[in-house]
Amino acid sequence: MTDANGPAEAGTPDLGTAWRRIADELAGSIGKGEYAAGDILPAATALAERYGVHRHTVRQAFRHLAEQGLVTVSRGRGTQVSTRRVPYPLGRRVSMRANLGRIGMVGSSAVLSEAEVEGEPETCEDLGLEPGAALWRLEGLSLADGTPMGTGTHWLSVARFPDFDRAYRTAEGSMTAALKAFGITDYVRLSTRLTARLASEREAALLQIEPGAPVMVSVAIDALPDLTPIHLVSSVFAGERMEMVVEPFGEDVR
Repeated sequence: MTDANGPAEAGTPDLGTAWRRIADELAGSIGKGEYAAGDILPAATALAERYGVHRHTVRQAFRHLAEQGLVTVSRGRGTQVSTRRVPYPLGRRVSMRANLGRIGMVGSSAVLSEAEVEGEPETCEDLGLEPGAALWRLEGLSLADGTPMGTGTHWLSVARFPDFDRAYRTAEGSMTAALKAFGITDYVRLSTRLTARLASEREAALLQIEPGAPVMVSVAIDALPDLTPIHLVSSVFAGERMEMVVEPFGEDVR
């Protein structure tokens, strides 16, 4: 008998069910605490030898566990038992580092790129600017306890925020700290639009997830307290690591 993974091994059950048996046994071990959060599971080759199956069968079991949120399959790190999803409140005020601090995690950022660009009409409209206005396009990576959680692309007016690229880098990718350099100590979230899709090759590499893994996409506009828009950010979050929590009464999250 054969399947998409290759010929079935003599004396083994149908490979169509073998991956499920492996997944169930690994899930049971995780549930009993034999593998703790953050532990790396044995490699596919080692498990394939243990169970007498092809390594692709084991990888199918890993994919199933990842879909259940039990593990994270990462490039260069192997298959890791998942920690709890990080809650990300969506209220009138949003700060990644503050949110993480409230649950005992350390938030940090890395600057990926900085450029001055001609703004696209839709982006300029969202920021209350004329089409083609000069914009800062800044890209950063957000981490929780050193694990990549999301990557974001920020747009701000060059005229309003001269040398913002320097402030952003000095602030080590913290938008809140960079805005404080321009005297803005308070800003509010005007809107957040959420969608979902599969990760691109580059996004997967940045977030240390598998290409094609599910990601959440957030497009948000921030404004001064008088509701003047100042900042647009498009973020891509690793779906298996984050959960969005909608604040129904607009509570401040700062």
